[in-house]
Amino acid sequence: MPGGTVSRRITIAGVVAALGDIGTVTGRADEPTDPARMKLPQPGDWLVSAGNDAGTTPLKSGDFGQQELVLAWGFDTSRKVPRDGSRLNMVLLMRFDPATLGSAERELAADGVVAFSAICTHQQCTVTDWLKSTQVLQCPCHQSKYDLRHGARVVGGPAPRALPALPLKRADGVLVVAGPFTARVGGEQLQGA
Repeated sequence: MPGGTVSRRITIAGVVAALGDIGTVTGRADEPTDPARMKLPQPGDWLVSAGNDAGTTPLKSGDFGQQELVLAWGFDTSRKVPRDGSRLNMVLLMRFDPATLGSAERELAADGVVAFSAICTHQQCTVTDWLKSTQVLQCPCHQSKYDLRHGARVVGGPAPRALPALPLKRADGVLVVAGPFTARVGGEQLQGA
């Protein structure tokens, strides 16, 4: 550490380590450091809201309207915990008229609901901005744009690849994860990282 300065990376690593130790010290199994909570959504998981009202109630396709963005977590139904231990686990859901979806998206969707990683493939920001006028999802950090109707392909900005899709199915009206993400979740590796 020349000149006594601490790099941003070291500072962030220290904060993350300290936060991780909180769960270790308390010994609570329901802390985000629980291995079940750290895993990406798994086949058979329900999807539950990632909003302030996050809980254990599974989402249904009828719970939100056309082109309404919903952020969700996978929910491990056997352990009864959301998979919220890493922000890389966050899923974005949007409902479309099935007739407007590409053929591949119709196969992965449930009742017109598509699911993708909510993490931008550029710098791992959470992608949350639905641009109704252009019908694309935009990352608020560097303005990468994704077409959710056609594989979340990149249609603008610096993102190098599409958002990974998460296959869905319906079981008793509930949205259920049908398979793993179709590609690696997260952004590109930083040089020297």
